[in-house]
Amino acid sequence: MQSHPNVVAVQDALDAAGATAGDGQPAQVILLDEAAHTAAAAAAALCIEVGQIANSLIFDADGEPLLVLTSGAHRVDTAKVSAALGVGKLKRATPEFVRLHTGQVIGGVAPVGHPKPVRTLVDTALGGFDVVWAAGGVPQAVFAITFPELVRVTAGTPTDVA
Repeated sequence: MQSHPNVVAVQDALDAAGATAGDGQPAQVILLDEAAHTAAAAAAALCIEVGQIANSLIFDADGEPLLVLTSGAHRVDTAKVSAALGVGKLKRATPEFVRLHTGQVIGGVAPVGHPKPVRTLVDTALGGFDVVWAAGGVPQAVFAITFPELVRVTAGTPTDVA
């Protein structure tokens, strides 16, 4: 699975950005024993707090993709985000929309490694942790990264999304 095209694309994007994990080492995609389709499952597999999971949620923002990297400890307030962005309609994207814009499937969408850049918001709640974990392109792949690095490598905007 380490050679899955999505995992390779994510690792290549992390390497190209010079992304580091919380220990100063290069950010490295690892594989869990089982797929983690939810923040709770990923947190349990990694023995960390659910809030340390950076959920990658794709929204349809007036027809354009919007990636919201939110703490696994809460839900995105779509009305709040929509108002902050001046978007007329913000809705959860369909699986087809997600795959079209990220090349990845729901449950494994990574913050990076997409066919082209996706506008990204990064939940400021993730900044409360020394290290956060994000999906690595498939449901059983994850990687550790710091909040500042996550913002940097995604060119994301830190935002209160809950």
